[in-house]
Amino acid sequence: MPDNTRRARDEAFWQTFADRYDVQPGPVNLENGYFGRMSRTVIEEYQRNIELINTSNSVYVRQQFEQRDHLDIRAQLAELIGVRAQSVAFTRNATEGLQSLIRNYNRLQPGDQVLICDLEYDTVKGAMRWLGEHRGVDVIEIAHSHPASFDSLLETYRETFVRHPKLKLMALTHVTHRTGLVMPVQAIAALAKEHGIDIILDGAHALGQIEFDLEALGVAFAGYNLHKWIGAPLTLGFMYIAPQRLADIDPDMGEMHYPVSDIRARTPYSTPNIPALMSLPLVFEEHRSIGGAPAKGARLNYLRNLWVSAVRHLPGIEVMTPDDPQLYCGITALRFSRHADQKAMADRLLNDFNLFTVVRNGAACGPCIRITPGLTTTAGDMQRLTRALNELR
Repeated sequence: MPDNTRRARDEAFWQTFADRYDVQPGPVNLENGYFGRMSRTVIEEYQRNIELINTSNSVYVRQQFEQRDHLDIRAQLAELIGVRAQSVAFTRNATEGLQSLIRNYNRLQPGDQVLICDLEYDTVKGAMRWLGEHRGVDVIEIAHSHPASFDSLLETYRETFVRHPKLKLMALTHVTHRTGLVMPVQAIAALAKEHGIDIILDGAHALGQIEFDLEALGVAFAGYNLHKWIGAPLTLGFMYIAPQRLADIDPDMGEMHYPVSDIRARTPYSTPNIPALMSLPLVFEEHRSIGGAPAKGARLNYLRNLWVSAVRHLPGIEVMTPDDPQLYCGITALRFSRHADQKAMADRLLNDFNLFTVVRNGAACGPCIRITPGLTTTAGDMQRLTRALNELR
């Protein structure tokens, strides 16, 4: 058994990790996909940085942070994800980066086609539809079959690419926020390349819980969060543009604070959350110290499998996410098949069993309840969920 798989089952080890976090009394949080917690040491570092910036004000920021420290932190981010520093720029979140990439992609002509599917984030769908209204392109919308498989996902895209030869750009989500389905990005990107289609990748839920080689994925444009599974303060994300493709994204609304050759010109220029950015070196150090995405992902997958394996075949419960290890992560969704109102069932999980979850709508397969364990979740919490599902089904 690999070390990460063995350690994923070690409740004593993960309790020592959980002890680094302060958690308010209340419901068991199974909605850790919204944003992650900062460790106690990161909070302390963040507070020190707030005090430093408040007292030194623009003297430090102008003389040191903007000139040197910001670039050092960006280089550390690039090292963490295995790319060149010139290919990343900080944003406030993945959505901001994705919107900028979509609206500033300059290779579209009227009559071209762009593609979205039912599982994309709503803001990404909206941005792609905006292209249709303002760039004169046709927006192609598809829905994936359910239950999904590796082959069915590829076949859907293969058929779509053939059916719509004017496709030039598509959105793709690495980990879908509705069901936790993990898209086979590298295989889809290879297909898209054969048809001359560029991908803008939504990696919001992927970074930190899935091990991947960003350059090997075969996508030129992507947006990520740092506040979900990396452990950073809120207001931190970044965009990625492959260096050889920088010219295909225009500076954001004529941004002039950086030269055209600088990726930072592709983001809105504004005063960032400097104390949060200054906290990132410690965040990266703690992420690496626990084993990074391989260790975190193994733990989250283990917790996921505890409840999924117990309820997968129970009448009245439909697990929406497949069990193919290529297609799932810690986030997984379910539906009470004998109950029409999933929101009412999520309320019962909270009111009757003190389990906090969230309902996700918008997928062609219907509304579902998303279960997202976190790094402070225990095996006992998963057993509690299993008992609740068995009673409510």
